[in-house]
Amino acid sequence: MNTERIPLRNEIAQSDTWDLSSLYRDDATWEADFKRFTSMIDTAKSYKGKLGSSADDLLAALAWLTEVSMLVERLGNYAFLNYSADSSDSANQRRLGMISQAQTEFAAQTSYFDPEIQSIDEKSLRSWMSDGRFADYRVMLDKLIRFKPHVLTENEERIMALHGEVGSVPRDTFSALTNIDMDFGSIATADGDMPLTQSTYSAFLMNPDRNLRKQAYTQFYGVFDSHKQTLAKLFEGGVKNDIFRAKVRNYPSAREAALFPDNVPTAVYDNLISAVHDGFPVLHRYYALRKRLLGLDTLAHYDVYVPLVPGIETHTSYEEAVKIVCEALVPLGDEYVRTIHSGLTEQRWVDRYENKGKRSGAFSSGAYTGHPYILLNYKEDVLRDVFTLAHEGGHSMHSWYSVRNNPYPQYDYTIFEAEVASTFNEQLVAKYLFDTASDDHMKAYVIGKQLDDIVATLFRQTMFAEYEAIMHAQVEAGEPITLDGLRATYRTLLESYFGPDMRFEQTSDLEGLRIPHFYSAFYVYKYATGISAAIALSDKVLQGTDADRDQYLNFLKSGGSLFPIESLKKAGVDMSTPQPVSKAIEKFAILLDTFERLMEEA
Repeated sequence: MNTERIPLRNEIAQSDTWDLSSLYRDDATWEADFKRFTSMIDTAKSYKGKLGSSADDLLAALAWLTEVSMLVERLGNYAFLNYSADSSDSANQRRLGMISQAQTEFAAQTSYFDPEIQSIDEKSLRSWMSDGRFADYRVMLDKLIRFKPHVLTENEERIMALHGEVGSVPRDTFSALTNIDMDFGSIATADGDMPLTQSTYSAFLMNPDRNLRKQAYTQFYGVFDSHKQTLAKLFEGGVKNDIFRAKVRNYPSAREAALFPDNVPTAVYDNLISAVHDGFPVLHRYYALRKRLLGLDTLAHYDVYVPLVPGIETHTSYEEAVKIVCEALVPLGDEYVRTIHSGLTEQRWVDRYENKGKRSGAFSSGAYTGHPYILLNYKEDVLRDVFTLAHEGGHSMHSWYSVRNNPYPQYDYTIFEAEVASTFNEQLVAKYLFDTASDDHMKAYVIGKQLDDIVATLFRQTMFAEYEAIMHAQVEAGEPITLDGLRATYRTLLESYFGPDMRFEQTSDLEGLRIPHFYSAFYVYKYATGISAAIALSDKVLQGTDADRDQYLNFLKSGGSLFPIESLKKAGVDMSTPQPVSKAIEKFAILLDTFERLMEEA
């Protein structure tokens, strides 16, 4: 690949892009299905007023709804994936806009479904559900009954459905501003000028040259500084939208509204923050060690991502990364390894490298129809990207198992569970790399990577979660959001989490305005609970029997058939208590001890 500039989409080799033909063989086929979908929307009217008439009428309506929902999911996934690969392409923009508008209309036309079903006498409804023909819909209907206090009248539901597209404007505008409009310039390096982008920024912060790290950090946040008022307003719009939707649906708070679908008590959220605060001493010890190893008088915010073990450069081609991941995942059995290897290679689940207009970061997008797909911005000289491949592969395999073991109405698992499946794979890759390391320096390098990941996934995501909770609670208490208030709150959290050895720049608190996940409120805490559960379950599988492995695979197969706390209990970890989080912090402390010993011996 050309490292001097970001290539255009049409300059990427086809073999390095995902093959979306499992969804649609071409754009024309998508257009034909889109027309079919829009024509089906009007059919929704024919079921209105009949859902409670009889078991047969309800069953027919649910079958129609399932058929159309599967179709719109397929259409939406194709449009979303193409747009994510190149958001500057007008055809991709048009397609995503078309399906977004049509989805809003579909939601509006079917908005009577939930309140009409919930108006059915519960005794009668449960009697119908006992009929074997309702087997595919029982979980969905059970959850719908649970939502009854928060479902509105038919007209109100239609208004909320129509509001959905408007409510997404802060998130969509933030994405357009930060991924398309913002120009971060380039950085002068020994290899020439290199572009600074959302994707390359993390690589610059891992560079051993401190002056280069500082320049990238200063330049990057300088761009955010020039847009800080707009970003603050977008953040405020997102928070107000969350609170609006919670109030309308009769939830006590936006946080409780976000946790309700997963049946996660707010105590789980609070226990996470409390347990992490209890772990501050070992976290601050980590930062003190980082300062000492880097030979710095003062640790700066741009120093916290450079590898703890100097002098080790890695170069891992994509093909080599696939080999490492598959060998690491051998404890999960032949079917798991065979399937993920095929997906990452010949079936082309993965869009591998960065191109102009491509979404930053990485994700896995699974749907009931077609393959699960993975977006990467893979860099061969960044070992973290090997872990990212394993992480997103974990999501994709979760989808693969879920689709094959559940009917459509209950296949979609929660993010709470998803972050376990992905981080579990990272734990296995770390163990594999440690076990196959050639010397103590490499072993220490791998342990350092694990330490950095626990900091990023457990401690940092909890900090983000605490920030979200504070800012939503502030608005709910009647205190308006201001740019200065956002920055002050975020800076206080930075200082608490990073501890006394850290020095922050004037622009450091602008980090609170650049996190995309803040536009999916109360999402990030699931990364922290996910890694805590993944550490517990991976230790169980690695040290246990085939029964322990099968118990974990059954968790992947369960899809959305259970609430996440319950499904994880069956897998062998109880996330309703703070114990898994505390245990993960204990493991962090053990890894820190091991790291220091290896560095001394090396």
